[in-house]
Amino acid sequence: MDKKDISLVRPENIKEDTQDVALRPRTLKEFLGQKGMKENLNIFITAAKERGDSLDHVFLIGPAGLGKTTMAQIIANEMGSGFVQTTAPALEKPKDLVGFLTNLKKGDVFFIDEIHSLKPAIEELLYIAMEDYGIDWVVGQGPMARTIRIAIKPFTLVGATTKAGVVSGPLINRFGITCRFSFYEQEDLKAIVHRSAGLLNIKIEDDAACLLAKSSRGTPRVVNQLLKRMRDFAQVSYGSKEPKGSPSITMDVVRTGLERLEIDELGLEKQDREILKIIIERYKGGPVGAENLAITIGESVETLEDYYEPYLIQAGLLQRTPRGRVVTSFTYGHLGITPNAFNSSENIEKNPNDISQGILFQ
Repeated sequence: MDKKDISLVRPENIKEDTQDVALRPRTLKEFLGQKGMKENLNIFITAAKERGDSLDHVFLIGPAGLGKTTMAQIIANEMGSGFVQTTAPALEKPKDLVGFLTNLKKGDVFFIDEIHSLKPAIEELLYIAMEDYGIDWVVGQGPMARTIRIAIKPFTLVGATTKAGVVSGPLINRFGITCRFSFYEQEDLKAIVHRSAGLLNIKIEDDAACLLAKSSRGTPRVVNQLLKRMRDFAQVSYGSKEPKGSPSITMDVVRTGLERLEIDELGLEKQDREILKIIIERYKGGPVGAENLAITIGESVETLEDYYEPYLIQAGLLQRTPRGRVVTSFTYGHLGITPNAFNSSENIEKNPNDISQGILFQ
């Protein structure tokens, strides 16, 4: 499988369309899930508005598809402020950042996605802007060079990242509010399915919504994409008699649709399952080194570590140990494989949390 292939359960690969934007909540009240984070943000936003201040800078951390960009827009809406958006890779030179900052109005929310990719020179320029609402700019060259301070209006920087570990300490320390996104509970995802179905004028049975929620990797972006694909199956394959644009999605539609897409109830694709089976069948459940495993599946080590392993680990199906990759007892149960068929019981990575690691999808 090419890493660049579009995948319904790889949120980092899903490209948004106009319907995705329409499904985005616009207020904290509409935003489903992440209860603790929302409650705290509501307090901080309310307090800032009562004082007439800009909200402190906000750092959003979490995997792709959990709502970081949506939350940045909600913060702007709740504050009644303008919203300016860019990505760190787009800021190639210091002057690019200066152009954004000098055009901000008082109280604006400036959102930088993938902030871990900022270049050092741009990051250093951002420090002063965040702390003192100013920019130190060098004018002239050689002996005639001098630094001038350019004032900018008070603003709120919202930085988002999927790789908090590579963000520099000095930058992290300048954010006053840190919000860490976690994978969504099944009930929250089910509520998201019903909300999105209503906005898309789709009828869906409750048990069908529940199965979609369970198969979406704990990720709203994935569950919305699956919902739209089930709509296609209901409309075409099942010859829905409903008026155009309002198909009815039943449990049978979802089961058949997921089977055709080769997605199981944990959101695993065929290649995910193949990786787990290879570890079990060829390496007796592990341990196996990343290089050997990557060669066996025909992928690079980087693709294995960045693309496949994170979710398998989060779902409690795979563990990284000092000796290599090892499947868990939960993996055998999910794949319907008897451990003794390929592996002595002593080789299975015994972890009391094996089954509980799948609670996101129960």
